[in-house]
Amino acid sequence: MNVKDFLDIVGVDFYTGVPDSQLKSLCDYLAITFKGDNTRHIIAANEGNAAALATGYHLATGAVPLVYMQNSGEGNIINPVASLMNEKVYAIPCIFVVGWRGEPGVHDEPQHIYQGEVTLKLLEDMKIEYFVLTPSTSKEELKTIITKWKRDNLKNNKQVAIVVKKGALELAEKAPYKNSNTLNREEVLRHIISATKTDTIVSTTGKISRELFEIREANKEGHAYDFLTVGSMGHSSSIALGIALFKKNKKIWCIDGDGAVLMHMGAMSVIANKEPKNLVHIVINNGAHETVGGMPTVMENSNIAKIALAVGYPYAVSVSTYDELDRELAKAKKAKTLALIEVKCALGCRSDLGRPTTTPIQNKVAFMTKLSK
Repeated sequence: MNVKDFLDIVGVDFYTGVPDSQLKSLCDYLAITFKGDNTRHIIAANEGNAAALATGYHLATGAVPLVYMQNSGEGNIINPVASLMNEKVYAIPCIFVVGWRGEPGVHDEPQHIYQGEVTLKLLEDMKIEYFVLTPSTSKEELKTIITKWKRDNLKNNKQVAIVVKKGALELAEKAPYKNSNTLNREEVLRHIISATKTDTIVSTTGKISRELFEIREANKEGHAYDFLTVGSMGHSSSIALGIALFKKNKKIWCIDGDGAVLMHMGAMSVIANKEPKNLVHIVINNGAHETVGGMPTVMENSNIAKIALAVGYPYAVSVSTYDELDRELAKAKKAKTLALIEVKCALGCRSDLGRPTTTPIQNKVAFMTKLSK
């Protein structure tokens, strides 16, 4: 179904959420349609943030909002749905649009498998009535369900969800995403690997971990030095903190992304408070959710280094050239203090970028074995 037809039938006037590759056509359409309008479409920090924004919109206007997300974001909306939006609390109507990754019977990456299995059950447990949109769903079918929901659910201040299967939404036009940075992320990772030697690395979800894996493959270095956080977006820095606190004799490097940092930025305050002297937090900032299509975050014009200093990191710096990066990596390698290095990067990656060929369990076992030595 064409995205414009889909949204015309749904019939809302405010959109917020977190981008998803399954919903790329929807995200592209919203980016193109509302370019320059910073009120009708807001890319949120995380899905709970989107649910709260949607609540504010309803309180201000009385109208029904739309919140979009990958199904991994269902966990982030449980609290606001149960303790804010539910009819037993403030009764906030909302339409959720959920990309169904890991759909049973459809091949997907390991981090999506269990989430895919429980996607519909979580909606049922939250008492959210849902409709599954498939590539064969007709406009008439969608109109029928939306008409019913407006009469029976949304009018009575309940939430509903459209669960979107792969290929169910389409858009011929692609939104252009770019920034003015020049550093290539994969080359940045090569510089980091060269500087860290055999130190321990925790890498964030998405293309950073995929590129790190392939660089190790090309270097024939194995993968025991790296914990690849293939899921759980926004939590790699907390994983790294947990390791650093209990492996004080080892240097721990966290390679993070701007979208992940934004999603759970409170973790930076916790890291600063504990101030592990053996942790280096590297944030590759391209101002985009590139892994799911390149949609922008709000971080391109943010100074993450200044944010780190503000919450208590003793040292933080932003770099935009390879020479600056190499100097800061060398300093961080020798220093015995918590540090953050923000690296300004361009968008883009190799078209043939693969995915890890080892399983998460294999990664965990090899990583823990190496870490114990």
